[in-house]
Amino acid sequence: MFKRHQLLSTLGTVLIMFCANAWASPGHDHGDAPVAPSSDAPKRQPDGSVFLPKAAQRQLMVRTEVVSAAEHPQTVELSGRVIADPNAGGKVQPTQAGRIEPGPRGLPSLGQAVKKGEVLAFVRASESATPEMKVNLELARKKLARLEQLEGSVPQRDIDATRIEVQSLTQRLSPGGGAYVAREALLAPVSGVIAATLAVAGQVVDAREVIFEVIDPARLQIEAQAYDAALPANIAGATLNPSAGIRIALELVGAGRMLKEGAIPVVFRVNVKADAKAPPVALAVGQSVKIFVATRSKVKGHAVSAASVVKNPSNQDIVWVHTAAERFTPLTIRWVALDGARVAVLDG
Repeated sequence: MFKRHQLLSTLGTVLIMFCANAWASPGHDHGDAPVAPSSDAPKRQPDGSVFLPKAAQRQLMVRTEVVSAAEHPQTVELSGRVIADPNAGGKVQPTQAGRIEPGPRGLPSLGQAVKKGEVLAFVRASESATPEMKVNLELARKKLARLEQLEGSVPQRDIDATRIEVQSLTQRLSPGGGAYVAREALLAPVSGVIAATLAVAGQVVDAREVIFEVIDPARLQIEAQAYDAALPANIAGATLNPSAGIRIALELVGAGRMLKEGAIPVVFRVNVKADAKAPPVALAVGQSVKIFVATRSKVKGHAVSAASVVKNPSNQDIVWVHTAAERFTPLTIRWVALDGARVAVLDG
């Protein structure tokens, strides 16, 4: 048997079902009157604040944090690019013109791992270098004859150097001297991976032409551009933000004392010890990045997430303050960056 309140509830439900399709009698029709908005719907208040129910907060994944005023390192944002560590990367160039021949494992491909001293390819010297060498030999002989006539008035080291140059060229042009059929081995300067390759079997290359580039992906560096000469001496730390939500600690290597492209070059390397638990981040040589440099100067403010700073219709920077359980109030602020993920609210 139903209890009394259960029975009333059931009857009420039945009445509602029957009345759902009822029509009003003449004179009692109110037309298509708008439905009154639900009191639990998100809405803006007259004072500019927003009423946001808990259900809507969970649906929109709204997150709040408690902040307080504190002193933070003043941060400077610099533009930079990824470069190879000069001790963990290098270029492979022939010392003479010739034709490319595959190495023991064939021509290496992009991304292939190589070891230091491994033969990547061969360059067979071209006979076209012979006329140039003959001209150089003739010039060297004339220079030696002129210096020998001035012996006593010119340094003896100049005469000896010219005489050695003549002997070297003469030996290379002699039969069996190696000027015609010499085959130069192109060796990997460091252990790493092939980052760039321009080699094709049978290709004719010139001396000093870059054929391969080898880098160690685990030992890349960041070269930033600083426009303040006093900044390098005031650096306390730095972070790299290659993508949203990822921060990589950087360690200062040094700064130049000569302008490069109108700025002072400042070099950082990834601090492996500080980021041992961080997920690996793929960086490419030449990639443009943003570096946030923390200085020894301090700034007082509230540290908040950079994503919490938004624009209002007047294009002003604001944050939403959680003033009550379901109420958010916008405040116009002035801020400075702390790193790629946080900013310091100075006032507002």
